Amino acid sequence: MTDAMLASPAVNSYAVAQARAQSARGGQPVAGSSEDKARKTAQDFEAFFMSQMFEFMSAGIKTDGPFGGGKGEATWRSFLNDQYGREMAKNGGIGISKMVYSQMLKIQEAAQ
Repeated sequence: MTDAMLASPAVNSYAVAQARAQSARGGQPVAGSSEDKARKTAQDFEAFFMSQMFEFMSAGIKTDGPFGGGKGEATWRSFLNDQYGREMAKNGGIGISKMVYSQMLKIQEAAQ
């Protein structure tokens, strides 16, 4: 946020405090801020998308073998795919969360 934006009467004191705190932290959003929540929501969206993608990818895989297959694997496979999606999104993913996050910020700015 620039000094001109901070001086604008349209910006409330809470947003100014958040921007200054973020600047002091080296650009990292303040925990609990709307930016932090938007980033978390975007990451959760990407994690969900990735887990669904893994579900479709693993749907046709046969699991024959000495330790594979059975009702146990069918039951727990969705949990494994969900965790794969969460870990990939947490470690950068495929860029969906960045796009969703930027769109969320644009929508919030337009609403103000």
